[in-house]
Amino acid sequence: MTALRSPTALIAEDEPLLAQALARELAQAWPELQIVATVGDGHSAVREALALQPDLLFFDVRMPGLSGLDAAADIADQWPADQALPLLVFITAYDEYAVQAFERAAVDYLLKPLQSARLQQSLQRIKPLTQQNIAGAAIQNIANSSSTDSAADAALSQLRALLAHGSAPAPLLQRLQVSNGNTITLVPIEEVLFFEAADKYVRVLTASKEHLIRTPIKDLLPQLDAQVFWQIHRSTVVRASAIREVRRDEAGRLRLVLAGHNAQLSVSRLFAHLFKAM
Repeated sequence: MTALRSPTALIAEDEPLLAQALARELAQAWPELQIVATVGDGHSAVREALALQPDLLFFDVRMPGLSGLDAAADIADQWPADQALPLLVFITAYDEYAVQAFERAAVDYLLKPLQSARLQQSLQRIKPLTQQNIAGAAIQNIANSSSTDSAADAALSQLRALLAHGSAPAPLLQRLQVSNGNTITLVPIEEVLFFEAADKYVRVLTASKEHLIRTPIKDLLPQLDAQVFWQIHRSTVVRASAIREVRRDEAGRLRLVLAGHNAQLSVSRLFAHLFKAM
């Protein structure tokens, strides 16, 4: 029987002293765990996580560039479809209310300043899950299996819950105000096929026209009917009734073909659950 490899972890924390303290605590509490990288900003966290593919991520919630939550979502979007996502532990200085939100979403967290007893409690939860992921990957490699990893599904569900948390209800949009020079065009929301983030703008696509607005996707979402518009990627929201086909490529990624438009839209792993029954 082949021995399982040692688990690996990446630390993303913009306070060097805290990152060093966490690494020391982990070395004492979990000697088998290998820290493959320590970074100080969200963009580096995404780059190194995708390159090194660790089993476990310790992410500060607030970091330069990208927040820990946004970085985790980017990683989920780009993670290989045939591999289990790494487990996430967030490091936060949030108040009690925010901590309760993390608990409801079942994502583990560590409060600043770090405390050894809390880290030990966290490791009791994540050690068996990490070993489960490693063992599952080994079995898949031997059997060439494509079975769904329940831990990965749980991680995606947790991340979706956290992304949705804090989106305050807002009146539903009836029309968009689109500025073009000195002219403001009113675009009825029922004409919109999809929204797509592009640099500092969001593209608004109808069957016949394209408009640009400055409202970010995350600010649009609370104003859209979730039964009508589905988020399929962190940068894309599509009208569900406009979806004509769902296609799966050789890598297992999903792409949508829309009625009334020649665009093909990518579905990220984070939102692929919307099409599991299809």
